Parts: sequence; structure tokens; C-alpha cells
Amino acid sequence: MEFYNILETWYLKNQRDLPWRKSSNPYFIWLSEIILQQTRIQQGLDYYYKFTTHYPTVYHLANASEDAILKDWQGLGYYSRARNLHFSAKYICNELNGVFPSTYKEILKLKGVGDYTASAIASICFNEKTAVVDGNVYRVLSRYFNINTPINSTRGIKYFKELAQELIKEANPKEYNQAIMDFGSMVCKPQNPTCTSCPLNKSCLAKAKNTIDALPVKEKKLKIKKRYLNFIVFDDGTHTVIEKRTENGIWKNLYQFPLIEADQMIDVTTLVKNTILTNTHQKDIHLFNTDPIIHKLSHQHLYTQFWIVNSGFKNSEYTKWMDVEKFAVPKLIHNFLQKYKSK
Repeated sequence: MEFYNILETWYLKNQRDLPWRKSSNPYFIWLSEIILQQTRIQQGLDYYYKFTTHYPTVYHLANASEDAILKDWQGLGYYSRARNLHFSAKYICNELNGVFPSTYKEILKLKGVGDYTASAIASICFNEKTAVVDGNVYRVLSRYFNINTPINSTRGIKYFKELAQELIKEANPKEYNQAIMDFGSMVCKPQNPTCTSCPLNKSCLAKAKNTIDALPVKEKKLKIKKRYLNFIVFDDGTHTVIEKRTENGIWKNLYQFPLIEADQMIDVTTLVKNTILTNTHQKDIHLFNTDPIIHKLSHQHLYTQFWIVNSGFKNSEYTKWMDVEKFAVPKLIHNFLQKYKSK
């Protein structure tokens, strides 16, 4: 009870001023929660404003084209979130008559929604007593109760969810869930937590046992995979070639330049052997970046080279350079285009 009361008192004085907290519309809360998955609040704010402006209702989102949604999402990463948003918006409109589901169990059925997001929406919009467990909550609970069970293990996920559910009260789950998340973000931070001024410091077991820096515990990460990407940038001065990715993957349905993937870094001699570059002379190919661009994702590192090709340009599906910016592209391609246009 002390833990609960202290957090609520702290929250009343220190809660963050966030735009989605001024609404109880589950559509807006859902948008904010999906945008903030794997994303810092400061980065997500502009996207929240963009989406609520471009798609003010779930019907606007459902009726938009996937290309338009992916373009608006560009730069935020984890594009499956945008595709899932679109899929679920159509489901809500077509199957639920535009009425957003109002219980944890029903919200959990939406594509791209897991336990945390369903709990957040159910408690914030419908005051359902279901505890949120995100990175902030894991950190607060593991430190306060000095728990060294790995938070990314099956046992840990189950244990922390049960503990969080025991702590939440029937009276005001909406405020409590937001309180513990804000507390983890503002006080019990990953690095340099403000323990001396923390209102829970007298009863925090990790502080008493000097284990704060060791918590929460995570199991060892999976080995990072290295991939070597070679984008072929055809350029006759007016046109280029871009294509839509259709296979499953992080960039599904985004646009890119023709791609040659290899199992290691390659040179121009190896490059021209690919059928994409049939009838292309080596003298008409040059590297835009002499050193590979390393793009780090959670589970893979991409070593990327952009090859500029000025001959062998025979493609009926070419695109005018002036139109390229209309297409949704991965951040890696976007960053290249920004530099290439300014050369």
C-alpha cells in the first residue's frame, strides 16, 4: 500500500504533460502507444501530431493507402507497426462498425498489440484494472523489490506481470499505470537514477543492498547478424530505378534501389557479374561512399554501399528523380538521398 500511495502522490505533482493524456479517445491512445513502441517520447511526438492530423479518426486511417501511411511513418523504424495499425484500423471499421474494443481481452486481438499496449489502453481509456509492464515498470519493480530474475525470460515476464497486477488497485488503475511509467522514466532511470531525492528510497531494497546498477537483469542477447547490402543507383541525370520490397522483412512494402546482397564486402569486379548490371562497364560505376555505412538494428547490422551507375540504363519502370521523394523508403535510403541530392 505504501508503494502505491507514494507513487500516486508523486504523480499528481510530477506527471508529464503529454498530448494524448488530454484525451480519453481510445483511437488516439492506441496511436500513441503504437508510435511509442521502441521509440522515445521526444521522437514520437511529431509522428503523433502528424497521424492525428492526417488521420483524425479510425475511418481516415482505414481508408488511407498503405503507401501513404508508410510515407508518414518514414524515419520511425519498425515499419511492421504501421502495417499493423492499418490492418487493425480496417478490422475495427469493417468488423466492429468503427467501435474501438473496450476490454483488455478484446484489445489484445488487434494486430500488433501485446500485453503492455492492451493493458495501457484498457486502463487509461476504460479504467480496467490491468497492470502495464514495460521497460520502466520492470526497472522500478526489480529495483524496489531487489528482484534478479531476468526480465526477458519466460519466468521473468510471468513473474513481473503477476507482481504488477498484485500492486495495482481497483480505485484508479489509469493514474497508477501512468504514475509508475513516469516514475521509471523520470526518477528510476536506467543510468544515474535520482536515488537521493526518490520518495521510495527508504523502502527500496536495491538501494539498501547497493544493487541498483545491477538491476534489472537481462539474459544474454542473441548474436547479431551481419548483412552486406549493395544498392544500385542508376542515374542518367533525369531518371533512376526504384522497386518495392514485397518479401517479408523489416522493410516490407517500402521502396529501395535495386539490391545485390552478398555474404561479405564486394568490389566492382564482383558487382558487375550480377545480372542487374548486364552490359554495364566498370568505368561507368563508382562508389558513393568509400567506407560502408553501418546501420545498426536490434538484431542485425547492415553494411551498406551505394553504387552509382551511369550506363546500361535500360528499364521501362524507371522513375523521375523529382518523384523519388514521394515514395516511402527506409531511413538508410532516406539518409543517402539527402546526401546525394546535395552533392
